[in-house]
Amino acid sequence: MQAILNGDSTLIIAMIVAYIAFTSWLTLKLRSRTSDQFMTGARAMPAVVVGVLMMSEFVGAKSTVGTAQEAFQSGMAAGWAVLGASIGFLLFGLLMVKKLYSSGEYTISAAIAQKYGKSTMLTVSVIMIYALLLVNVGNYVSGAAAIATALHVSMPVAMCIIAVVSTFYYVFGGLKGVAWVTILHSAIKVVGIVIIFSVAMSLTGGIAPIQAKLPAYYFSWDGKIGFATIFAWTFGTVGAIFSTQFIVQAISSTPSADDARRATFYAAAFCLPLGFLLALIGVAAKFLYPDMNSLYALPVFLEKMPPLASAFVTTSLVASIFVSVCTVALAIASLVVRDFYVPYWKPTPERELKMTRLFSVAIGIAPLVFVFFVPEILKLSFFTRALRLSITIIAMMGFYLPLFASNRGATAGLIGAAISTTAWYMLGNPFGIDNMYVAAATPLVVMAVERLVMGRAPAAAATSQTAQPNALMERTST
Repeated sequence: MQAILNGDSTLIIAMIVAYIAFTSWLTLKLRSRTSDQFMTGARAMPAVVVGVLMMSEFVGAKSTVGTAQEAFQSGMAAGWAVLGASIGFLLFGLLMVKKLYSSGEYTISAAIAQKYGKSTMLTVSVIMIYALLLVNVGNYVSGAAAIATALHVSMPVAMCIIAVVSTFYYVFGGLKGVAWVTILHSAIKVVGIVIIFSVAMSLTGGIAPIQAKLPAYYFSWDGKIGFATIFAWTFGTVGAIFSTQFIVQAISSTPSADDARRATFYAAAFCLPLGFLLALIGVAAKFLYPDMNSLYALPVFLEKMPPLASAFVTTSLVASIFVSVCTVALAIASLVVRDFYVPYWKPTPERELKMTRLFSVAIGIAPLVFVFFVPEILKLSFFTRALRLSITIIAMMGFYLPLFASNRGATAGLIGAAISTTAWYMLGNPFGIDNMYVAAATPLVVMAVERLVMGRAPAAAATSQTAQPNALMERTST
């Protein structure tokens, strides 16, 4: 990000501050006034808005810079990191959206509970909260690097800026406010990417000179990455989309199941071109600056822009950071309130909204505690997609293989997946088998063994499944 320093710092700082001030005012104007608006946007959000919201969840600041960086090293195949999200949203719309929407729930854990039971719900919720907390710790660190450079402040101060601004967005905005402000954030981000791409192509003279100079693998489908890694990326991304809390929450904000499905198709369409653009930016950087540190594959083009354009693009990166943090934090707050606070305290709707906002403030502060005092936890961030993939396996079996819908088996499978995936990674992925596959296989094996050994009667499962949705719906009505 050093390239940013070469631009007009005063203009950049002024534009970022003005943007934060304007979006904060907009959040207040669009703020959620009821618990229903906070959690689900009162189920009145247009499909295209929800599509943008879901796209922004998987194409954030880290994906934007990281895809270009990987393309610099490995070629156009790095675009699979984003294209996998497009595939995931398409499959999600075809296979899971209507089932999740029909559950009437806005958390993945409560939807799964209708197929398994309370202990599985709580296990899913704890694993998801842990995974998403680690995601936001990573968002704080990577985002702080950009903000510290742009605003000329220290990393701790930059992290505090992220915490304060993003917490303000979602504490007052809730899903309703965050969704509409994210439209602006995402528009700024996409325009910023297009500007960077245009500058890159003008400097290279187009794609043909790049193809003529760089090795052929830079424009092959698998580059230097290879099929195994690309498949693991795609497999993990698809699994994460199927179970990530904010995705489930986003689709629940639409008026109908058909609108929810359309939203996923919009998200798939929005992700598709971004993967190609970001990969081409990274390859162009390799063509122009072959000996440069790959980390600067995207930021290096900022110094080649006019000051106003450079300030706008820098602001777009900052906007991307806030989107990533807000959506993850909102998802954590929803899990805490829906799965732990509401069932045990049974608050009034007004009290629920007040406590949701208080919990949200604590959730915004929590990553700062981990970043400042337990930096080693960042090493665990790679587990998040694998852990969410194990939740997807449990959900798919509950919806499509009800014979295995055992509360005991699902809970054991989730705990087993968390332990085995962690151990497998710490052993260095023996035999070249990625820990992502261990996360997927463990729940299947555990649940199959439990079903065969314990021989639970399907009729018992049907009885518990019939009773559970009514209890869950009663607890969540506001």
